[in-house]
Formats: sequence, structure tokens, C-alpha cells
Amino acid sequence: KTWIKYWRAAVVALAPLCVYAIPHRLLFDESHTICLFHNLTGRDCWGCGIVRAITSVAHLNFTEAWNYHKAVVIIVPLLIYLWIKWLFRLVKTAK
Repeated sequence: KTWIKYWRAAVVALAPLCVYAIPHRLLFDESHTICLFHNLTGRDCWGCGIVRAITSVAHLNFTEAWNYHKAVVIIVPLLIYLWIKWLFRLVKTAK
């Protein structure tokens, strides 16, 4: 059953590739948004642009990420920290 734990760790390790694999034209099409708050009120919410910013960081386009959402400088390092912590915990419990 330890192979299942290592399989979970492998899935978690490859999870950031999912962000990189998001089709660029799907997310960066300015003609529509998936934000429910924006669709209902017509105004941007506090989180509008953060997914585009994170995806821009994954594509190493930091200027574009900053322009989409300034909080990306806090969110991305926090996500990386949590991802590494989660990965180490999975590997540690697999032993």
C-alpha cells in the first residue's frame, strides 16, 4: 500500500503542470469572465484577475501577472510554500 502513497505524492508533485497546461487563449480572452460576482454586478471583485496572474507567473510573465493582480506577489509564494509542505508531508508518511 505504500505505492499508493507514493502515487499521491507524484500527483501532487505534478499538480503545478495543470496550471501551466491551461489554454492561454481560454483564460486571457477579455470578452468574457467566469467570475460570478462580476457577471451579476458588472463590477470586479477582490479576486478578479488572480487566476490570470497565477497562470502568467507559471508562464514566467511576471509583468503581465503584476498587471492582472498585485496580490500575486503574496499569493504565489504562499501557494508554493503550501504545495511543498503538502508534498513533503505525503513523502514523509509514505515511509
